[in-house]
Amino acid sequence: MKTLKFITILTLTFLLTACNGQNKDKAQAVNQSVSKIEVLDFHSTHRCVTCKAIEANTKYTLDTYFSKELKTNIITFQVIDVDKKENEQVAEKFEAAGTALIINVIKNGTETKMDLTDFAFMNGNDQDAFSKALKTKIDTALKTL
Repeated sequence: MKTLKFITILTLTFLLTACNGQNKDKAQAVNQSVSKIEVLDFHSTHRCVTCKAIEANTKYTLDTYFSKELKTNIITFQVIDVDKKENEQVAEKFEAAGTALIINVIKNGTETKMDLTDFAFMNGNDQDAFSKALKTKIDTALKTL
């Protein structure tokens, strides 16, 4: 299982870095001393009930279990409207064209993206299941910092 996980991470890292040198600017550079977790909730301007529930349940989970980490910026939470021009670059970076829930783990400046969109849609309307599973995923990510 660990070998499969390692190969998957290695493959994802290769895929994410393969095109990295094409148009790299200062906005994409990540501070090498930074270690934190970004929770990114992407959405379109027009949102469905589930999309709104994903945001509410993510915020609930972070506020309930990770308030200390939010205050110290070890974890940050952003809600991003992909339809707004000013969010175009970040949406493109994370390949979000509509609703998406992403955990971006930054360790010593290296980013590892976890796409939780499918999980979010499947559990978005069940606060208890959503919150428990998201807490577990974030706890696991925190251990890697």
